[in-house]
Amino acid sequence: MPTATLLGLLMLIICLPSFGQEHGNVITDEFIFDEAPFRECHASTLVELDNGKLLAAWFGGEYERHPEVGIWTATKTNNGWSAPIKVADGKVNDTLSYPTWNPVLFRMTKDSLVLFYKEGPSPQEWWGVYKVSLDEGQTWSTGKKLPEGILGPIKNKPIKLKSEKVLAPSSVEDENGWRAHIEITEDNGATWRKVPIDHNGDFDVIQPSILQHADGRLQVLCRSKQNHVITAWSEDEGESWSALSATSVLNPNSGTDAVALKNGKHLLVYNPAVSGDDWSEGRDKLRLAVSADGLEWTDIYTLENESSGEFSYPAIIQTTDGRIHISYTWKRKKIKYVELEGF
Repeated sequence: MPTATLLGLLMLIICLPSFGQEHGNVITDEFIFDEAPFRECHASTLVELDNGKLLAAWFGGEYERHPEVGIWTATKTNNGWSAPIKVADGKVNDTLSYPTWNPVLFRMTKDSLVLFYKEGPSPQEWWGVYKVSLDEGQTWSTGKKLPEGILGPIKNKPIKLKSEKVLAPSSVEDENGWRAHIEITEDNGATWRKVPIDHNGDFDVIQPSILQHADGRLQVLCRSKQNHVITAWSEDEGESWSALSATSVLNPNSGTDAVALKNGKHLLVYNPAVSGDDWSEGRDKLRLAVSADGLEWTDIYTLENESSGEFSYPAIIQTTDGRIHISYTWKRKKIKYVELEGF
């Protein structure tokens, strides 16, 4: 090969972006705990602490719906994850206890973290509860029930707008079907109001996540019974929403989560499959996708790829240093944690 041609090829290779630069490098891939005082766990959530550490939460117990299932947390430091600590349960008295569900961690103010969760015998009958921490999750207030009709964020994190308005993505499951809605507070949780999303009779959706776009629009991405992630849009800070419509992203009736990045793009964690005969079918693969517009999504990383097993209910955040943090249920036995950089 002529020297000039060889030099040209070398220069081309040097100038091409690496996979890491284009799609992110994996820094950490681990379990939050190896052993825990519960048999099963599910539905994790993540939040950044003010010292750069991370706090994770999930529900754990004998099995989902068991009356003694509680909410557990662990903190990530430079030395790894702390041991799981139970911070909430549904115990009423010595003979009555309700299962707890789907914790969501959120920084409501600079000095306060809120732990939202659900309490009750089933998703059709549960109610919203919250606790507040003023010391970065080391201790929590007693649980307080949210106002009647307000459930709090049902699985995925709220967002705070520049106006200080907080939008919590929520939903209900009852005899009338599955319906997503938004719960809004403008006084850091002192009062709440509920804004419906137009279902148009075509979709059964729950567990939305909210994306903020550079042009000011908001977008929800929802779990559905219709084999696709379903979306709707708002142009007035969540006060009204367009009718729901289907995206091209597959969904096997399983939870997803998404985050808007500082560079204007968006990331989505999802199970790339359609529903099967059993509720757990389609959860044996888990992927990370990127989008510039919230409509066209491209897979960039495979988190799990097995022929069976459940990898589900992801949570995803971007911390102030630009890194991406993902947690998810691993076979109902552990919570998996993945950290990436380069976005």
